[in-house]
Amino acid sequence: MEPKVVYQTDRLVVRDWAESDGDRVFDIYRRWEVSRWLGADPRVMPHRDAASRTIERWNARNADAVYGIWAVEEKSTGTIAGTVLLVPLPDGPSSKGEVEVGWHFHPDSWGRGLATESAQGAIAHGFKAGLGEIYAVVRPDNGPSIAVCKRLGMQPLGLTSRWYDAELESFVI
Repeated sequence: MEPKVVYQTDRLVVRDWAESDGDRVFDIYRRWEVSRWLGADPRVMPHRDAASRTIERWNARNADAVYGIWAVEEKSTGTIAGTVLLVPLPDGPSSKGEVEVGWHFHPDSWGRGLATESAQGAIAHGFKAGLGEIYAVVRPDNGPSIAVCKRLGMQPLGLTSRWYDAELESFVI
């Protein structure tokens, strides 16, 4: 069965994950240069089996029509460049309805505007579904992701420890 396509951009297909994406998921998240920015207690993916479990968990979340953690596939090559997400923040949506856009890309996909392009699509997807605003939270020393937030037209809100048990730069659009 083909994975469900959530949206497309000029260069990208954003879709659910396929089991065959497992090697690439492992190759992305086994890298400290990617994983160091993720979660309150960053760590690399320890082994290939973890990628299969992660794909199952993500696809279960992707059953929602609005929210998900999706594969970003380059149309020209079929390569998975990374992950884009649109998910409720830890105290959303049942309380304040706060939603986050985020991205995690393989280093071989950095510097080509793919994170910005996929995040623009995720933001448009969220607004089309009726979301009023979307946040991004970024570690303060993650200059490339802060630059993506600025390219997306997001407004800086400053440092917060409100989400993820870490002090993060926050942005909103």
